[in-house]
Amino acid sequence: MKAILYTYRQSPRKVRSVASTIRGKRAADALLLLRFLKKRAASPLYKLLQSAMANAENSGAPNVENLHVASVRVDKGVTMKRSMPRARGRASRINKRTSHITLTLREAQ
Repeated sequence: MKAILYTYRQSPRKVRSVASTIRGKRAADALLLLRFLKKRAASPLYKLLQSAMANAENSGAPNVENLHVASVRVDKGVTMKRSMPRARGRASRINKRTSHITLTLREAQ
């Protein structure tokens, strides 16, 4: 089963560090790990994992307890360009990056 989160307002580099901690783990263990992880990206990934588990349950997966995180992809989303005033009337650019997160669950053999 799959769940997707588009345009999450945090840079992909920071989200990938959290995503790599749950990759390959059982879904129940990953939920527990994300619940107590002290990173900002842990909360949306927790909700995304819950959504993927609910999708699996609603689509008629026979054994929800055997699900594990098959893959977590964090791709680059749109970048909002902002500017910050600097000295002598100049401006420097600030990139506000976003992420697209795709989480896939599979049943363990």
